[in-house]
Amino acid sequence: MPLANRFLEIRRDLHSEEVLARGGDPEAHSVLQRTGFVPVVRVHETYHRAPTSLIENDDARLGIEAVARLRAVGYHVDCDEDFDTDRRPVHDLPLGASVAHLAQRIREATTTWDAAGVLTELTASHDGILAALEEVLIATAEFHDGLGDAADPHIARRLRYLAEEHLQDIRSDLSHTRNALADRHILHPGRSACTQEVPVTERERSAVCACPPPPRTVPVPPPPVAAGLRR
Repeated sequence: MPLANRFLEIRRDLHSEEVLARGGDPEAHSVLQRTGFVPVVRVHETYHRAPTSLIENDDARLGIEAVARLRAVGYHVDCDEDFDTDRRPVHDLPLGASVAHLAQRIREATTTWDAAGVLTELTASHDGILAALEEVLIATAEFHDGLGDAADPHIARRLRYLAEEHLQDIRSDLSHTRNALADRHILHPGRSACTQEVPVTERERSAVCACPPPPRTVPVPPPPVAAGLRR
């Protein structure tokens, strides 16, 4: 990650008086969002702002908390004096990191059974991740049902549509993939685990494991040289 992405600036804008955060990488942006900042995407940049209509001094407290959390995980933050703080809160591992770890487990899987086991965490009908995501979408829809603005019923319907249509398509496809992998019972040909054991039939005295030799690469022939004109 470029060093420049480890630097951020959190200041109150002189014209709008909004508390704005600029710079950083995706991890820093996640810290800002968990602190309460709202991302603003423009053609030439992406920055973050404090939410609108905060009560007096709440935006300043938000700026102080963002500076503290970012510095706690190693970011360099240039900020207004009002936001400067020596506090370094404990950084808890976000829930998304646990889910992302499933991707690493699939990358390390050496059998179809291993991969199927990871996908089961996503597709389990009662307590899988996708089932939980459906519950979150439905709960958010129910929250909007009685919120009061004219757009809220539309948002609620949209969330239910996402849960009942798009999410169901994902669950169906992933479940089919998981079940197919569970039935195959084969080693991944490119990820066989090394036992580091030498068979008794091995002829090479220097052998330290039973892994097959790497495939031979055929050298690429040089391009043909154009013949010169004969005189």
